[in-house]
Amino acid sequence: MRFRLLDKITELHVGRSITATKRLDADEDYLKDHFPKFPVMPGVLMLEAMFQASAWLVRVTDDFEHPFVLLQEARSVKYASFLAPDQVLTVLAEVSKHEPNTTKLKVSGTVDGVLAVSGRLVLERFKLSDRYPHNGSVDAWTRHTQREELAKLWNHTK
Repeated sequence: MRFRLLDKITELHVGRSITATKRLDADEDYLKDHFPKFPVMPGVLMLEAMFQASAWLVRVTDDFEHPFVLLQEARSVKYASFLAPDQVLTVLAEVSKHEPNTTKLKVSGTVDGVLAVSGRLVLERFKLSDRYPHNGSVDAWTRHTQREELAKLWNHTK
């Protein structure tokens, strides 16, 4: 994953909700251009952080049965505040409807307890082998690497 926009999953309630955090480091590549004298996390990356948290919730809820999770739709996304270097974005995603191939979620991001971004997401999930039967090994490899990535983000044995 080129941009992992989550540092840690702090809470995960299977089928219900996830909370994750991202601390914005001053040396992030994009900050020198966004904006030179007022560095802030781009809104689209705040949205991506909410998507990534939501995708982890969906994968864990399905026990990684559907390794591919895509953003199908972002609705009513509102930006209310900025995320500056050394601040932490706390992302909350809550399942509102879990259907056979899609999941609808209510998402938000706060900075120091103040709402910074919110919206609703629709995520599609699938197995590549359902669309391309000869790609079953890709599904297995993807599940394996995703489980490894999840272990870096979430220590659920605490």
